[in-house]
Amino acid sequence: MNQFVGTGVALITPFKEDLSIDFEALEALVEYNIANGIEYLVISGTTGESVTITSQEKEEIISFIVKVNKGRLPLVLGIGGNNTQAVIDEINTTDLSSIDAILSVSPYYSKPTQEGIYQHFKAIAQSTSTPIILYNVPGRTSSNMLPPTTLRLANDFENIIAVKEAGNNVHQYLELLRNKPTDFHIISGDDDLALGVALAGSSGVISVIGQALPKEFSEMIRLGIAGKPKEAYKLHFRLMPMTALIFAENNPAGVKALLNGLGIAQSFVRLPLVEATDALKNEINKELKILGKR
Repeated sequence: MNQFVGTGVALITPFKEDLSIDFEALEALVEYNIANGIEYLVISGTTGESVTITSQEKEEIISFIVKVNKGRLPLVLGIGGNNTQAVIDEINTTDLSSIDAILSVSPYYSKPTQEGIYQHFKAIAQSTSTPIILYNVPGRTSSNMLPPTTLRLANDFENIIAVKEAGNNVHQYLELLRNKPTDFHIISGDDDLALGVALAGSSGVISVIGQALPKEFSEMIRLGIAGKPKEAYKLHFRLMPMTALIFAENNPAGVKALLNGLGIAQSFVRLPLVEATDALKNEINKELKILGKR
């Protein structure tokens, strides 16, 4: 599963002004990332506004990205939730023939115990042969999947191949890296911590900002994985201000404002999200000039 080493990007879902999907912009975004060194693409994650995308739209997005990608990069598909059986049903009714792995978020809102989280992912793993990437993001789920639970799942199920860890907790990353099975991937879900985690031995990142600045960000991660901190931190320091800006209000409004500034997609989001404020858009555009992108 070395196809998940490096930088994956959690693709946005571009919208037109009427909030229908902008497939022309989506194609441009996919091509831009392929051309600039991204290792794999993640479809229908949090950054893709998955909770406000209909089932029909999700099918259309998958089919479209598969068509545009033409097998050039591995594809990861977000299928997760807090209704275990519904997750299993979606996996079993989705055409996964062009999908290389499922990204499945730890159950949210219900706040299950660690045993509940384990049993949730056990049921999912036993329902499919498709590789599974666990996704721990306690800032969104209000439930932290602790390292012993992640490692228990990693050891018990061959098709659980990785975790996207987004707890913004360095100690938790290090505990996972210290105790993980040899062939299990620790993937950062925190753009600001991704380089440090790569230098510590992770497999890379599933990034938000990476889709807007793919050349610089993916090279930074490759340098980190290669153990070249001096060269990698030059890029990290250059990207730090923009990374902070895109998360200043909400995700994906920030990265959509950045992509709008780059001329790739418009900045529209669906309620209950709202667009980045004019003040933030101005700051993002100023930083684009500093980066030489405008």
